[in-house]
Amino acid sequence: MRTTHSITKNVMGLAAMLGLILGMSARPAPAKERKADSSGTEVSVKMVVTVKAHHGGQVTAVSADDVRVYQGDKKDRVTSWVPLQGSRAGLQLFILIDETSRESLSTQFSSIAKFIEEQPATTAVGVGYMRNGTVVTAQELTTDHALAAKSLRLPIGAAAGYASPYLSLSDLMKKWPATEDRREILMITNGIDPLGGGFENDPFSNPYLDAALDRAQRGGFIVYSIYSPGAGFAERGSIRTELAQTGLDLLAQKTGGETFYLGFGAAVDFTPYLQDVSNSLKHQYELTFLAEGAKKPTLEPVKVKTEMPNIGLITAEHGYVGTGM
Repeated sequence: MRTTHSITKNVMGLAAMLGLILGMSARPAPAKERKADSSGTEVSVKMVVTVKAHHGGQVTAVSADDVRVYQGDKKDRVTSWVPLQGSRAGLQLFILIDETSRESLSTQFSSIAKFIEEQPATTAVGVGYMRNGTVVTAQELTTDHALAAKSLRLPIGAAAGYASPYLSLSDLMKKWPATEDRREILMITNGIDPLGGGFENDPFSNPYLDAALDRAQRGGFIVYSIYSPGAGFAERGSIRTELAQTGLDLLAQKTGGETFYLGFGAAVDFTPYLQDVSNSLKHQYELTFLAEGAKKPTLEPVKVKTEMPNIGLITAEHGYVGTGM
């Protein structure tokens, strides 16, 4: 059975009861819609939004009128909501494979190759291997999907030496040319970073993960990941593995992607995960809304919501807001 994890924790019963009591005495004020700024400091912000159906249902069309954007308690005005299909379907998708993965990952190559070959003609696919904090490119971005699929090869394994997967991710994003197409990444890795986060691989104190998150959100990259165990002894210990998976959760949650894993072992078959990613790529929109311009470009917390039943909107947690000058 496929399981998608997130770092959201259930609220404890006592806290829920206390919240209910407090809610009776203090109801939050409704969000105020941001008014047009006569000083001209409002700027357009663009984000890619993925539409997901709850409980395995069918994804239905979402109109601009069904979308709400909030910055704190302020409701921003949606100016454009464009389905990324047809002439706007352009996508650049890079698959990153951890060089320290076990050789058994090769049993998933047929599923990965099928995933690549089934992408639409408007999708360019690249393949690279994460090694020593960089990316060794096996295939540059190409719309020749058969060629991209043929570039898959066995990972080196423990002999490659463990390094930060987030350094490799940053290396890829830094070298990625600007484009009007979507830029999305699928990482296949165990997420273990011996260089950051201390001995136990704590993702909440990992400067390399923080840097990758900042670069991804500023560049509009969406990152998906599939957990795959590494070779050697580096990931032994359930606590370290759990924290490594939490790092992958954070990366997906903050960039608008998803992460997939089932416990600490290798998945029997990547196919359900890859199908989920393909489904997400098919149901994305470009959202444009007006935000108050900052004195300098900055990342601002953004919430994108809809009241449509059984539909959820997934996007990065922060939007990149430019200046109003």
